[in-house]
Amino acid sequence: MNAPSDTDSASPQAARDVVRWLTNETRDERFIDNIFAELCVRLQQAGIPVKRATMNLLIHHPQWLGARINWSNGMREAAITRVDYDVQERSEYIGSPVYEVHQGAAEVRERLDQDPSQRRKHALYDELRALGMTDYVAWPLYHTLGKRHAVTFATDRAGGFDDAHVAALSSLLPVLALVSEIRMKNRLARTLLETYVGTHAGELILAGATRRGSGTTVRAAIMICDLRDFTRISDNWPRDDVIDLLNDYFDAMSEPIVRHGGEILKFIGDGLLAIFPLSDPKACANLLKAVSEAREAMAALSEKNSMMGRAPMNYGIGVHVGDVMYGNIGSRSRLDFTVIGPAVNMASRLETLTKQLKRTVLLSRAFADFVDGEFKLEHVGEHPVRGFSEPIELFAFNG
Repeated sequence: MNAPSDTDSASPQAARDVVRWLTNETRDERFIDNIFAELCVRLQQAGIPVKRATMNLLIHHPQWLGARINWSNGMREAAITRVDYDVQERSEYIGSPVYEVHQGAAEVRERLDQDPSQRRKHALYDELRALGMTDYVAWPLYHTLGKRHAVTFATDRAGGFDDAHVAALSSLLPVLALVSEIRMKNRLARTLLETYVGTHAGELILAGATRRGSGTTVRAAIMICDLRDFTRISDNWPRDDVIDLLNDYFDAMSEPIVRHGGEILKFIGDGLLAIFPLSDPKACANLLKAVSEAREAMAALSEKNSMMGRAPMNYGIGVHVGDVMYGNIGSRSRLDFTVIGPAVNMASRLETLTKQLKRTVLLSRAFADFVDGEFKLEHVGEHPVRGFSEPIELFAFNG
């Protein structure tokens, strides 16, 4: 959409048309940032001289406090910036208009072109003046159960927004709050599922795969990792130190897995279960690349711990490949999206064998065949595996 070149008079009917569009014609748009960008252009076409606008949403993601959606005149799409939790301690937020809204202000209005002696001090206002803005207004967006977000608009019109402009913008707020809350809840549901069950499982659940017993057979490389001596550590270390250690350990292991296309299905105490579906021809090679990077990250973590007088961190990884049942298992009211089957059991047994054979990473022959010639593997012979009738040929990976 293209904005008119001169937006100096707001038509009441045009403003009502924007509200009608927001209410009735955005139901097929999935993302709030796209809606917000089109809203700003439609406001310009309605004669409301918006040149810059933001939505500031508190999303409480595990990694981010919120997100800021930024739109400026001429942008076809809005830009999204993640906001870290520590922003609450930074000057860019403290004392800002959004801070005032979060603290309870019903409106924050600043005439940016007024006499310098009357101006409120904050870096944001200086930035807006430098961009030629003359007026700025911020309002809360009220979501259900007391949740409070913020939306802001700025203009470079001589004399700032007039009363009709402000009234038209204000009339949008209830509908914008509803539209943004629906999209936020959709995004939050997706984020929570990705956080707790992984991206692929989350997509399946959102698509309706929620019946107990529903699932599919997937051929995958399975990786099970376990931290050594965790019982001793948890018995002797302060609780907060134990939690920090686990988080650091899981970061070191998890980030390479995700980076190379693996999916972490669960954390089990001090262990994790991940799969690399063989629908990707490079899945097995990617698993070993992830293991190599995780090994480097664990070495760096152990070095950091040694500087604090702590013992090195040891771990074991068992890897196998095979068919697994991937789906919902559990009680009538509490389900777990996971993988089960003999191949998972084998990977678990190989992880246990790493202690006995004094190897960090053990691979089955079935898995090793997939990466033959690509990686240097150490043959460690055939060994009995609990629960399996025949000895299993094993390889160690030291790369």
